[in-house]
Formats: sequence, structure tokens, C-alpha cells
Amino acid sequence: MKALLINGSPHRDGNTQRALEEVASQLAKNGVESEIVWIGVKAMQGCIACGMCGRKGFCTFDDDVYHQVRTLLPDCQALIVGSPTYYGGPNGSLCALLDRVFYSCQRNLQNKVFASVVVARRGGATTTFQRLNMYAMMSNMPVATSQYWNLAYGQTKGEVARDPEGLQTMRTLADNVAWLMKSTQHEPVPQREVPDRFNVVR
Repeated sequence: MKALLINGSPHRDGNTQRALEEVASQLAKNGVESEIVWIGVKAMQGCIACGMCGRKGFCTFDDDVYHQVRTLLPDCQALIVGSPTYYGGPNGSLCALLDRVFYSCQRNLQNKVFASVVVARRGGATTTFQRLNMYAMMSNMPVATSQYWNLAYGQTKGEVARDPEGLQTMRTLADNVAWLMKSTQHEPVPQREVPDRFNVVR
């Protein structure tokens, strides 16, 4: 079994990476392989609602990071997304990527386990956490929980390592992700109704 982890921070080896590594290490103890993809520092194209992904099967902006995530998703049973907190929300580049991934890769996301990991200096972490979880809650993805919200605290590089409760929360999260991954393998996927879309304004 495999989990895909996305480091949504512009810092390759910062506190978000450290939190995700704690998750990955605990996943390994549960027999789950993982891979961490870093979004990098280049400008990230957002969704322009062109609808091309519905015709081609993938986003028309098939940049390296999007392509890597899209290619890895079919072989993963869980997706874990990590982000720093900027003005009470996730990194904008990460949201630009996730908008495109979740819109164009629905069939490779549904029924897979989802979790989000958030790092903050002090405040705004819960709204960042909520924003990330909303992707999964619109995509038929069971959301893994922990002993607390999946938060860790630190500002400068490595400070997350001095948050013992935050790191323990990451390990508990990994245990729960692994448990959900294994549990869902034994039950058939629920039969979905055809989506009934209702626009408020007609």
C-alpha cells in the first residue's frame, strides 16, 4: 500500500516537510510506503475553467508538478497534503495545484483516504486545515483524523521538532491513515447516485 504526500511549502526542507516526514516514518511502521512530492518555488498555474480536462482527461496545463502528482495518484490509496499557514490559509501555489488536481483527477481520488497537515507560527492553522479538508469532502474521500487537529507549530527551519504534541499528532494521524487504508480494502466501494446538480440561479 502506498500514500502520496504533497509538501505545499516553498521551503523544501522546512517545517512542513519535517511534519510530513514524521507522518511518513510512522506510515512505514504500519507497512505503508510513501512518497513526498514538493511543489517547488516556480509560479503555479491555477485553473482557468476551460473544461479541457473533461475532454482530454488531464489538465491542459500539464506542468511537471501536476504531471508527477497525476501520474502517482492511480497507484496510491491515500493522499496527504501539507501546507504552511499564510494569512489564515494554505499556500496559494498549493491551492492552485489542488484546484487542478481535484477537478481533473476525480476518478483517481474518490474513496481514497485523505488527510491534511498544517504548520503555523501561531494562528490561522485551523482555517488552513479546514480549507484543505474541503477538497476531500467534495470528492468522496474519507478524511483521517488524529488526537487533535493535524497541526504543528514552528516558524524557523526545524522548530516543529520542538513541538512534541504536534509530532505525536502526526504519528497518531499516520496510524489512523494506515488503519483506514487497510480497512477500506475489505469493503466494496459504495454505489454512487448520479450527481444531481442544482444551480441556485437558473
